[in-house]
Amino acid sequence: MRVLVVGSGAREHALLLALRRDPGVTALAVAPGNAGTAAIADQYDVDIASGAAVADLARRIEADLVVIGPEVPLVLGVADAVRAAGIACFGPTAEAADIEGSKTFAKDVMDAAGVPTADSETVDNPAHLDAALDRFGPAAGDPAWVVKDDGLAAGKGVVVTPDRELARAHAAGLLDDGHPVVLERFLDGPEVSLLCLVDGETVVPMLPAQDFKRVGNGDCGPNTGGMGAYAPLPWLPADTVTQIVDEIVKPVAAEMVRRDIPFSGVLYAGLAITSGGPAVIEFNCRFGDPETQAVLALLETPLGGLLHAVATGRLAEAPALRWREGAAVTVVLAAENYPGRPRIGDVIVGSEADDVLHAGTTRRSDGAIVSAGGRVLSIVGTGPDLAAARAHAYRLIESIRLPGSHFRADIALAAEQGRIVLPGTQQ
Repeated sequence: MRVLVVGSGAREHALLLALRRDPGVTALAVAPGNAGTAAIADQYDVDIASGAAVADLARRIEADLVVIGPEVPLVLGVADAVRAAGIACFGPTAEAADIEGSKTFAKDVMDAAGVPTADSETVDNPAHLDAALDRFGPAAGDPAWVVKDDGLAAGKGVVVTPDRELARAHAAGLLDDGHPVVLERFLDGPEVSLLCLVDGETVVPMLPAQDFKRVGNGDCGPNTGGMGAYAPLPWLPADTVTQIVDEIVKPVAAEMVRRDIPFSGVLYAGLAITSGGPAVIEFNCRFGDPETQAVLALLETPLGGLLHAVATGRLAEAPALRWREGAAVTVVLAAENYPGRPRIGDVIVGSEADDVLHAGTTRRSDGAIVSAGGRVLSIVGTGPDLAAARAHAYRLIESIRLPGSHFRADIALAAEQGRIVLPGTQQ
């Protein structure tokens, strides 16, 4: 099977490595890729937001399966164009991808499906903003305002703050740019990311993970696209994944089928484990980044055959997923000034080691690998437990040199130390 992976991040690097381990995969290609993926797949520079360009490439290289990583091409309908060309594609239609592309649409689906999620309100008129803020946040008894961009924002369109002026400024800025704003109730409890393979009403969960959105240690600073993740979650009760699938993911998948927009691909549920049980923070329409890097490091099931089964409507026939024992921890090395405008063009030393996945990198004409984005590398450590996996990841990251770079030193630390407590339980 010849597989084309669309995207250029560490998630796509992780997908390619997992696909390479599948004996049924005979050739790998990536578009556009990065300095790391170039070593393991044929690389093509095409506009991945263009369905016609991606479909044409897939035809030219005779791909049997196209796997679309990022959310933007999915929301723009690139998967539709690939399927129209007669090629199997892993990723939802543009209509189904609106589960991530529009928070208002996602809330409507969840409401119809009876899925627990935060109460919310969409504001599209600046004149209504102040009154809406009065109905949320500390003004309404919550510890903080939760203000979101209604559309795609690469994980950085959310502000959670007890400061009304900061919440208002973020909301007003979005509205000034023509973006509707979603205000939500604050959900208590630790967060969980659950990536589920979905084929219509068939749902197969992967390992639960937890990611870290804030840029600084102790969850300080602005939101990012993700500074690290780990899997599995030793503090999560064993039956919680089953509860999430049965009470949240399956009802949403069924509601989308009822609307004649069945979902096919990965449905990523971002959840809070609240005092009342799991509740949805958001849905994404694709593999999460950086969660995928940790989750796929533990997957033993051949990935190519699994993704092809989803893409061809045969997920129900696939065998149960197999997982390695132990844990995986991903730590993101970010460029100077990220999540602001990152410094780029600096030479990276030590990035060609095993377990170092590339994202914002490129190779210069002189052969040097240089930074080319905000999140530059994902370093993946594995081990028999979280402590060993963390030690592996941080030992690797200390051997890499990139001027001005930064990373969080506390990825998975609270879980390793047993400090994560579910609401309503005693530590």
